[in-house]
Amino acid sequence: MTELAPPVDLIVVPRAHDVGGFMVGRALPARERQMVGPFIFLDRMGPGTLEPGHGLDVRPHPHIGLSTITYLYQGQILHRDSTGVTQPIDPGEVNWMTAGRGIVHSERTADARRASGQTMSGFQSWMALPKHEEERAPGFEHQPVSALPFIQDRGVSLRLIAGTGWGQASPTTTLWPLFYADAVLAPGAVVPLDAEHEERAAFIAEGEIELAGDTHAEGRLLVFKAGDRLALRAGPRGARLLLLGGAVMDGPRHIFWNFVSSSRDRIEAAKADWQERRFPLVPGDEEEYIPLPENRKIRAESRPDSRNE
Repeated sequence: MTELAPPVDLIVVPRAHDVGGFMVGRALPARERQMVGPFIFLDRMGPGTLEPGHGLDVRPHPHIGLSTITYLYQGQILHRDSTGVTQPIDPGEVNWMTAGRGIVHSERTADARRASGQTMSGFQSWMALPKHEEERAPGFEHQPVSALPFIQDRGVSLRLIAGTGWGQASPTTTLWPLFYADAVLAPGAVVPLDAEHEERAAFIAEGEIELAGDTHAEGRLLVFKAGDRLALRAGPRGARLLLLGGAVMDGPRHIFWNFVSSSRDRIEAAKADWQERRFPLVPGDEEEYIPLPENRKIRAESRPDSRNE
């Protein structure tokens, strides 16, 4: 990870991590930066191939205090959760799960896909909830590709997954000001990134981009300084970017495993609830679960540029 002069504040190189038998690159939380707006977790999934007979198997596990989205470029994941939802996740769709006071879900490959094998590529993100919404009722929202704002202009194809930006508003229900977009750029095309939101970042999923005379390669998360309007130009092979950010959160957050909260005591309570199996079961996936990890510490968000104590 390297500090640079404006307009790039940080470059994050993701760390390799195994999730349910599939390798991903974890960009957030990072040592120097845990959140960009409400985004407190960002995994780049693949691209990788699951051979016939093999699939993704993330057993039932709990969350509190956050919303999650798995946004796919390729492949399919079968989502089940303790509210009773069973929903295949397909490329370009929004499957927005809000944990609130507590939810359990699993992420697997459906039998037909497991038999044939598939290529998987995409992102999983967590968004911290504002303090007054951390204990809200859990829920799940699905938005088809056709419901999301889509912009095509001068070699840029941009889909607004959630939040507001580029003069558009996504129908996805959000609880904090944010933007989240999938942008595909033809060679030399430029996508603007306005100063509408305080904190902004771009993950270069494919190709490379040019910004302020510098070239940035695929597989990097660029975190930008606040205030300036940016112009991200695709290199000669084009580029695909995940654009994200939002308002500075209303105070620090603690993280333990899959739990996020403004209260350390609340995380301790969630740990005890999971150990004692007091979370609800996932209908259709009741037999397995991921045990609470041992010897892991609660991490606190303590970024020096946070304006809230």
